[in-house]
Amino acid sequence: MDKRKLTLPELAQKKAAGGRLVMVAVGEVLTAAWAERAGVDIIGVGDSLGMTLHGHENTLSMTVDQMIMHTQAVRRGAPNTLCLVSMPYGSYATPEMAVTNAVRMMKESGADALKLQLGKEGAHIIKAVADAGVPVMSHVGLLPHKVHLMGGFKMQGGTADAAMKIIEDAKAIEQAGAIGLEIEAMPIEVGRAVDQAVSIFTFSIGAGAAGTCQLLNGYDLLGAFDTFKPKFAKRYANIAEIATQAFSDYAKDVRAGHFPDDQHSYHMKQEEAQKLAAILEKKGTRS
Repeated sequence: MDKRKLTLPELAQKKAAGGRLVMVAVGEVLTAAWAERAGVDIIGVGDSLGMTLHGHENTLSMTVDQMIMHTQAVRRGAPNTLCLVSMPYGSYATPEMAVTNAVRMMKESGADALKLQLGKEGAHIIKAVADAGVPVMSHVGLLPHKVHLMGGFKMQGGTADAAMKIIEDAKAIEQAGAIGLEIEAMPIEVGRAVDQAVSIFTFSIGAGAAGTCQLLNGYDLLGAFDTFKPKFAKRYANIAEIATQAFSDYAKDVRAGHFPDDQHSYHMKQEEAQKLAAILEKKGTRS
């Protein structure tokens, strides 16, 4: 496929021009390859894969090593798609820690940029990472790294005061040197206000059509992850149902002796099979 990878400067250009980009979050080579073949603009390797691929109840268990490994796999599957990797919980608690882990993740993962989850209170950490020469984005609204403090995965910005706090965070993120930010789980009115408050690239999930780019978790849109369905997720397929049926059909065929059949088996050349039969018969006589 002749696909040209977007560059980071083009993200700001797309926003200025009122463009619309498509982003999915996946964490391994197969779905990354499918996304690239489909012409997706950006692949996010989010630590939500702790839930979708590792079976954790939230994103907090993921490590730097795991995020690097998953991003390497995505890069192999989608070499011509812009790739954004999330820094996991606990990897950017201080400016020094953030810079060390950010530089390592950029060097080893193959990602084009990374993202953390800090607002106004963490602007000094964002600035430290940006000043280290790392393309960094951040996150406003629902922050999965603060799931316990927020009382669960809940919509944010439901009041005017809460909305203003989110907008202030977005402005602080831009001023700290970030090149973009994620807008998650908030009323569309708030999402639009956030996007309009900053000049940097924005992408949204669960914030209506706000922002330059729309994000969906790839395993949600495929219907592969069916433990629960967020309100904002739209399923374009039902891979879990298809896969479950395929495994069930396979099990029935094996138990009934229908698989493997002759069509799915290797055969020796006839003369070699005859030689083997003779050898086995001779060995059987000697024994």
